[in-house]
Amino acid sequence: MILATLAEADRYAALHPWFAHAFDFLRSTDLLALPVGRHAIDGDALFVIIENCPGRTRAEAKLECHRRYIDIQLVLEGVDEMGWKPLAQCVDPVTDYDAVRDIRFFDDAPASWIAAPAGVFCMFFPDDAHAPLVSAGTIRKAVVKVAVA
Repeated sequence: MILATLAEADRYAALHPWFAHAFDFLRSTDLLALPVGRHAIDGDALFVIIENCPGRTRAEAKLECHRRYIDIQLVLEGVDEMGWKPLAQCVDPVTDYDAVRDIRFFDDAPASWIAAPAGVFCMFFPDDAHAPLVSAGTIRKAVVKVAVA
């Protein structure tokens, strides 16, 4: 898991062939003007999902993980308090892995919580379980999905 601002994003570009392109998109696009939903950047290898939804409580948030995609979750408005736990330490699955949606949920409690304000992003890799969208208010964010391979 990585927590940073877009100004610091270039230091992570070398970690994956698509990261530089993802960060260029985030910097050069009027993300607040994009409607809620999925938007292609480079086919299924790189796309963004714009979310605008009310926050939930820590108790309502379930840890989730993905196998095929890395998440770059950039908060645009509000504060997203995201839970995190190493996937290897998750022992209480709620669902089986859904290959179509690339997601699995857990009832484990997060090991830590990170308050990400507007302008901050969290990167979650396949070995990071995360519980996003925790807030007392509304959260608008861009979730860039980066294909692992």
